[in-house]
Amino acid sequence: MLTVKLLRESRDEVIQRLAIKNFDAQQLVDSVLSLDDQRRLIQVKLDGNLAEQNSHAKEIGILFKQGKTSEANALKQRVADLKEESKRLDQQMTSVEQQLNQTLVIIPNLPHLSVQKGTSAADNEVVRSGGAIPSLPGDAKPHWELAKIHGIIDFEIGVKLTGSGFPVYQGKGAKLQRALISFFLDENSTAGYLEVMPPLMVNEDSAYGTCQLPDKDGQMYHVQTDNFYLIPTAEVPVTNIYRNQIVEAKDLPIRLTAYTPCFRREAGSYGKDVRGLNRLHQFDKV
Repeated sequence: MLTVKLLRESRDEVIQRLAIKNFDAQQLVDSVLSLDDQRRLIQVKLDGNLAEQNSHAKEIGILFKQGKTSEANALKQRVADLKEESKRLDQQMTSVEQQLNQTLVIIPNLPHLSVQKGTSAADNEVVRSGGAIPSLPGDAKPHWELAKIHGIIDFEIGVKLTGSGFPVYQGKGAKLQRALISFFLDENSTAGYLEVMPPLMVNEDSAYGTCQLPDKDGQMYHVQTDNFYLIPTAEVPVTNIYRNQIVEAKDLPIRLTAYTPCFRREAGSYGKDVRGLNRLHQFDKV
């Protein structure tokens, strides 16, 4: 998440950099700066209020010792009024800070300076490519038909048990899935990655930490009773291991690997690009 300090010191640059992503940030950035001005003003009032309370508290004790009861009681009433005003200011501060944070989280991160502006995938720069795309015969069967012929994945039973997007792997299909998971975890471990086994649900702070919220709120499965979210990828809990921590440069790079089932509500609704295993509500990923 971009900081208020960055937005204040580099407003125009931030707006220009985000325009590369075809994102018009001007209104949001200006809203953040306005809310931050309000927050600062309220903080000044709160600081002044507290200073006056402390000053009067000392005066009240002195006045009572001097027998000036009437003046002391008048100051006590002033302190009581200041406390009520402080409560109202605290409420205003809470409201402004909530609005500020809600605005900050919907401003994207800045693209790298090397990124070129584009409007579609066709504008992407090919950095590297390798291998050859196989040429299949005209009568080649799609994977969902092959899976049925060989009895390794049953999409119909998945629909019966849960719904579309929840396939059932069976026989050699289940064994292959399990073997692939172990193979890739072993490969990553051999390459120097630390294997972790994270939870399959995260709290709201973790979902915000990797920007699943608020942007992808409707695409995540939400356990409302406990306010947990089923993870759409292992990157969410794994990245949040270091949430609210400052990582020293000497400790980089941090290499972690994990396998988890992943859960996504938006799986697509039509066409060959979303058939079979192309778009699922539950899938395994290393």
